Amino acid sequence: MDLVGQLVSDLSLRPDQVRNALELFEEGATVPFVARYRKERTGEMDEVQLRVLRDRHAYLVELEARKATVLEAIAAAGKLTDKLRHQIETCTQKTVLEDLYLPYRPKRRTRATIAKDRGLEPLADRLETHNKENAPAIAIEKEAAKYVNAEAGVADVAAALQGASDILAERVAERATLRATVRAAVLKTGVFVSKIGKDYPEASTKFEMYRNYTGTFGKIAPHNVLALLRGQKEGILSLSLDFDEAAIIDRLSRQVIHARASNLRQFYGDMLADAFSRLMKPSAVNAAIADRKAWADAASIQTFAANLKELLLAAPAGMKPTLGMDPGFRTGCKVAAIDRTGKLLDYRTIFPHQSAGRREDAAATVRELIAKHQIETIAIGNGTASRETDTFVREAIASTATPPIVVTVSEAGASVYSASEVAIAEFPDLDVTVRGAISIGRRLQDPLAELVKVEPQAIGVGQYQHDVDRKLLKKQLDETVESCVNYVGVDLNTASKELLGYVAGLTPKVADNIVVHRNENGVFKNRGQLLKVAKLGPKAFEQAAGFLRIRDGDNPLDNTAVHPESYGIIETIAKDLDVPLDRVGTLGERLQTLDLKRFVTDRVGEPTLRDIASELEKPGRDPRAEFTYATFKEGVESIADLKEGMELEGVVTNVANFGAFVDVGVHQDGLVHISQLADRFVKDPKDIVKVGQVVAVRVMEVDEKRKRIGLSMKAVGGDRSGNERKPRGKHPRQPEQPASASLDDLRAKFNRPRSKRDR
Repeated sequence: MDLVGQLVSDLSLRPDQVRNALELFEEGATVPFVARYRKERTGEMDEVQLRVLRDRHAYLVELEARKATVLEAIAAAGKLTDKLRHQIETCTQKTVLEDLYLPYRPKRRTRATIAKDRGLEPLADRLETHNKENAPAIAIEKEAAKYVNAEAGVADVAAALQGASDILAERVAERATLRATVRAAVLKTGVFVSKIGKDYPEASTKFEMYRNYTGTFGKIAPHNVLALLRGQKEGILSLSLDFDEAAIIDRLSRQVIHARASNLRQFYGDMLADAFSRLMKPSAVNAAIADRKAWADAASIQTFAANLKELLLAAPAGMKPTLGMDPGFRTGCKVAAIDRTGKLLDYRTIFPHQSAGRREDAAATVRELIAKHQIETIAIGNGTASRETDTFVREAIASTATPPIVVTVSEAGASVYSASEVAIAEFPDLDVTVRGAISIGRRLQDPLAELVKVEPQAIGVGQYQHDVDRKLLKKQLDETVESCVNYVGVDLNTASKELLGYVAGLTPKVADNIVVHRNENGVFKNRGQLLKVAKLGPKAFEQAAGFLRIRDGDNPLDNTAVHPESYGIIETIAKDLDVPLDRVGTLGERLQTLDLKRFVTDRVGEPTLRDIASELEKPGRDPRAEFTYATFKEGVESIADLKEGMELEGVVTNVANFGAFVDVGVHQDGLVHISQLADRFVKDPKDIVKVGQVVAVRVMEVDEKRKRIGLSMKAVGGDRSGNERKPRGKHPRQPEQPASASLDDLRAKFNRPRSKRDR
């Protein structure tokens, strides 16, 4: 197969784009590096295109290797024809290849092989010869009588005909074109049907909406597929697949039965029905369910990745002295003071929720820490006692001259981090709750830098994440983290080894070596010093350098996304414009008036020059959105405080295929069903809302007993994604970055209270 030609056809790319991108990957280039710094060679392909190309190429390479194995096996059996070789060599899908190989694959003992052992294959051949439109009639019973042989196990004519039928049924079931026909028909007309057994009374399981459920393949939603399969796995649901079997058999008959004689047509009709029900239907059903499962997995993983991306790229409050607070009632609130680099300065445990005296002591401690460490922001985890702690803190700091900004921060995954090897290595002598408070504070300073220390699956923005393909999920999430880290860039002198490990070209070992080198030799003054790090060679430097930032270093360009290989171009431009290099920040505006073509070289073209001009307009800028936060309504601290019709401000915590979950400050996320997201039809919730977005909602329904909250965004002032609203404060701008279920049932499945155990 011409791999380049096939990729050009599959992905609608130019041959030079495909060849150049594959060459770069072969040389060890990473996707972020190629997308950012090799635009001339790839025709400005973005990361998504490059990853699709890389994955499709890997698939085709695996397919070619499998073809070689199949061809060798069939040739060894002496059954490889020119036609079959051509079919195998030109196929582009693994499923088609395995269908072609099926008749020649070594088999376990089947009814057909038993019939062949009994000498009935010539009879099957004879009957097949007469299955033609113009073939003469044949007395099948008389023909079968010739093969009756009691010693061979063929007792009578009926047994002979049954054996011939078994052989022909296997031949039909192994024909690649017919198998494809059946699979396509099942996928087109299939309907999932589920029921709940009598052992589970109504409203006793989370799968109640699937008690008597039908969902067509063409309309069923991804989360429904995953829920059905989970319910079946847990033994609560009985799941079956219905489709128009009669129509499929009729279609097969037109393709298989050609004889005119009624007796042979009847024989073939019975044989075909047996072939379908016994040999084709089970594999077709399994393939169809696997197809829908793969589709649902892909959709759910994509939603998870999109949510994770928004969370990682959430606007940072900035590297300011911060108090991180892990709230609690009985065990108190853990408070950690961290400096502008995220370094721990001090920590205390306070008890503001136990008595008036202890509350005053706690307030005095908070004010003491603020004054001592010049605290500018306070991050409060959104778990147990969050709103109560928020109220306490605001009261405690009301009398201070310049009260710090108080922000509620998601603590999803904080407990996972606190008990991880990463946290233990960083703070071996601290309690897990203190580590949690530190993490909460750092999340406010820079969400990306802190969240990369937590396994993405623990962050809580997925949908049926435990039911999808684990390998595919990990791959997609790792790529999402890598993309976000390199999009933002990393401060070489403050980044943790976990954050550095996601930089293009750096392995975890090299990232660790960078930190060790930094600790032993002091901060990096220029990017060139990276080459002194153990195991960081020229190739790794090429891949990573442009994504690493050095503030206040020897060269102002080291604090930009400009790659060192382009420094010479900038120096030429600066000299041409008579601008000193230390005033590189003024070059951007001047470059907008220049004819960039004047500076094009063999290595640097207009796309790179445009990127350079854009970068130098605001050197060292953070590409993430401007920091903002929600203001929860005073007096609304628990679900009991909610009333229907109440309008609130909240933060989107998760987006699923069926809607979005919003934190309105009552320890229980509410659900905005997809039908309530906007005053128009919404196909995909991600078109309207994103994780971390501040939105206005109206309370539609409150079930305090079952802890369910129904919310609406329809005509509630709106949000930045859709409806108009009267702003109650600053709201986030989005950064430039790379079968519906009932409301009640969806809440039952997905609305989970947040608690210390559920972080």
